Parts: sequence; C-alpha cells; structure tokens
Amino acid sequence: MYLYETGIPVIDRDFRGLRAATNILLLAPPLSYAEHLAYRIAYPRDGEWTVVLSTDERASDVAGAFRRQGPGMNRVGIIDAVTKSSVPNLRDTPKAKFVTSPLDLTSMGIKFSRMVEDMWREAVIAEPPGPMPPPVRLCLNSVSTLLMYARLEVTFKFLHVITNRVKKLEGVGIYVLNSESFDERTVSTIKQLMSMVIEVRTDDGRQSVERDFRVTGIHGRTTPWIRYFYEDGALTIEG
Repeated sequence: MYLYETGIPVIDRDFRGLRAATNILLLAPPLSYAEHLAYRIAYPRDGEWTVVLSTDERASDVAGAFRRQGPGMNRVGIIDAVTKSSVPNLRDTPKAKFVTSPLDLTSMGIKFSRMVEDMWREAVIAEPPGPMPPPVRLCLNSVSTLLMYARLEVTFKFLHVITNRVKKLEGVGIYVLNSESFDERTVSTIKQLMSMVIEVRTDDGRQSVERDFRVTGIHGRTTPWIRYFYEDGALTIEG
C-alpha cells in the first residue's frame, strides 16, 4: 500500500507516513496557523499531486504558501471560492479554478473531479513517470466556512462525497475545522467521516503563544503532544 509522507517527524518516522485512503480532520482554534499545518501535510512529494479547495484564502495566497515549501507548485491545483465574488470575470486555468462562493458546493465538487482528471492525464505523460495511479492529496481550508454558508446536513453530504472520492483515489485528505466555533454535535458529526483527527491547542503565555498538536487514530494510537512554530512564512515542527 502506498504511504504518504507528512512532514510530521513522528508520523513519518514511527509509522512511515499515512496510509492511502486516509481522511484527516484538523481541529484547531483560531490564530493557530492550522492552515499552514494542513498545507505541510498536503504538499506533494515527487510523483504526487495536490488539490486545494480554498474557502478562506485567495488562490494567489494559497499558491504563495505552497511555493515557500519547495518546487512542487506545478503539481498543485487550487479551487478558489473566495476571489470571484470581487473579480467576477476571472477565468479558470489548468491549475486554478474559481467558483462564485463557498455556497456553490456543486461547482466545487465538479471542478475537483475535473482537476483530478487533468492531473491524471499529466501524470501519464510525465517524465520520469511516477507511481500509478498517481497519488493525490486534498486540502480543504476550511470546513468552518462551509458551515457558515450551509446547514450541517448539507455540509455533511458534500463532505461525504469528497471523502469517499479521496478513498476511491487512494489519496489523503486534510480538512480544517475551527474547534471553538461549533458545538459538540457539529464536530462529532464531521468526525464520523474521518479516519483520524489532529487536535491543536494553544497556550497564551505571558511572553509567547505556545502551540502544539497530537494525532488521534493513527494505527489505533494517539501521539504525544508535538510543539510547532510558525514564523516568517515557515512552519517548524519539533521531534
């Protein structure tokens, strides 16, 4: 079975990465730079491809975040549900597609499928050839915004389709959700669709803010808390 590296030392060292067909809920409070942790996990390695469904950031900002991580930007596609509301004449490109708002879940799902198909076609003719079928990573930033626009039942149905698509592709999906904005029922409902959870916590001390996370459900285990830092556009993870 294909294993996906994550950039998280304890996962890559102790478990050799994430198994294919894994969906991960990244449950984090505000101002924890959770999107950058998600981007770290979603960054494509050699022979891999990544699709970002962005309801929080413009495609240009997402592209900048990925570009700072390495040279794999040509294998990243972005579906932007933010920019077209202010720039309605935007046209799709092979690696950037636009929908009118986070409420347009149907268009988001269609463009996700089309982008994956385009990536598969590129992978077939790539030199040197990578693994087949081509491994695909998905990042959705964020589920919180979807829940602001649509009822829980509608969001759940959309996520059910997307998470199943990730499983069929034998990919990895990472989904960001604000842990402080929604009640326990909402969080529990979204968790039902996931293989594992990354839980982020912050401690606002007198001199600095400390941030760490743990992973629950990886091979039936929970990792210790892992410290991380975000500074000058770079994410650093201890361990």
